[in-house]
Amino acid sequence: MTKRYRILLTTIGSLGDLHPMIAIALELRARGHGVVFAMIELYREKIESLGFEFRPMRPHIPPDEKATVTAVLDPRRGPERLIRGILMPALKDSFDDLLAAARGADFMLTGEIVYAAPVVAAQAKLPWAAYLTAPLSFFSAYDPPVLAPYPSLAKLHALGPMVNRWPLDLVRFVTRDWGAPVHALRRALELSPAGNPLFEGKFSPHLNLAGFSPVLASPQRDWPANTVITGFTFYDGKSCDGKREGARLAPERRAFLNAGEPPIVFTLGSAAVHTPGAFFEISARAAATLNRRAVLVMGDNPPPGNLPDDIFAVNYAPYSEIFPLAAVIVHQGGIGTVSQGLRAGRPTLVMPYAFDQPDNALRLARLGTSRTLARENYTPRRVARELARLLAEPRYSARAAEIARDLQHENGAVAAVDAIERCLRETAIPRVYARSEPARRAHF
Repeated sequence: MTKRYRILLTTIGSLGDLHPMIAIALELRARGHGVVFAMIELYREKIESLGFEFRPMRPHIPPDEKATVTAVLDPRRGPERLIRGILMPALKDSFDDLLAAARGADFMLTGEIVYAAPVVAAQAKLPWAAYLTAPLSFFSAYDPPVLAPYPSLAKLHALGPMVNRWPLDLVRFVTRDWGAPVHALRRALELSPAGNPLFEGKFSPHLNLAGFSPVLASPQRDWPANTVITGFTFYDGKSCDGKREGARLAPERRAFLNAGEPPIVFTLGSAAVHTPGAFFEISARAAATLNRRAVLVMGDNPPPGNLPDDIFAVNYAPYSEIFPLAAVIVHQGGIGTVSQGLRAGRPTLVMPYAFDQPDNALRLARLGTSRTLARENYTPRRVARELARLLAEPRYSARAAEIARDLQHENGAVAAVDAIERCLRETAIPRVYARSEPARRAHF
């Protein structure tokens, strides 16, 4: 009989970070493993509604707080504000919470900016895997990313790895002190030194899961050797009783979508939607200029005034339901939205903010499914022009449909759990989830 293990899952970020973890957790549970989540308090209700054990982990970041989101999504200063201003000051709190949650666990799966996780793994002697959602995370000189603070350096890509190491080394130099609290914590715990926690230190010696499709990036010689590309991992929002979380499309809205030509869908994901600027007003004007039907997925933002009958605004719509009905999807380039757009097989226009979004936008453009428009250029006239091109040139829709067919053969959650189980077998961990609860606590 296959052993059952207790797996700790932890991540920090938006729904694009959380939902892949939920999909993996559901697959783990389906195979008989126990799952516990350690996350910010905001996600407690979502996790517990799925029937999983939840442990709070500081810092309790409010991702829907406009000022915080605006500061973090600044392309130049955002990463520093997130890491040095929010995550590192709370490092010891995160460590304490995560170490407590790890009691009785056999394995840990962590997102890359949970900087306490590798320290907890070392302290608890707990095997672990890093889960990396986007190609940018691998910081490869052989497949160089677009760096949001320095987007013009992408012009060097064609010059090869020797040249492309320069901007990557520049980022390492600029951020050289950001991980100092992690090094200090390891010293205080008398743990051996590790690499820079923002770069090589975030990778696991046991397993690293690249949670994206190989259509976006293929393995490179400077990736960690123990890396598995799983393909995209999707979660469609169902609770433990089989009901869908959140609001589904109202029947009249679904009737609208099915009644005429496919609409243009405008969305900003689950984080950037809290700092939209004039995105939705501009989008509505561009759609009206083209005389096209449109859907604005707006979160809690008030809809633009005087919307025509063929443009409607909704607070929320499951991407798996609405994207396949679109003619074109306009979004911010977050990896979760990217994956859903590719799976839907629809061309996209990307207006990236920060972090991995500019890099994701370039990779979509290389695939031939998408075009990119910088935030400062997002005006009604330019948006209408880009959308008209996406709608008029069949090559975008044809290529998007081709990629969608390729993605049908991927199952990121299954591939991730296969790799985790293989790692568990090879690591020969003595703790087994099949033990009774008191025995497991005593063993730890």
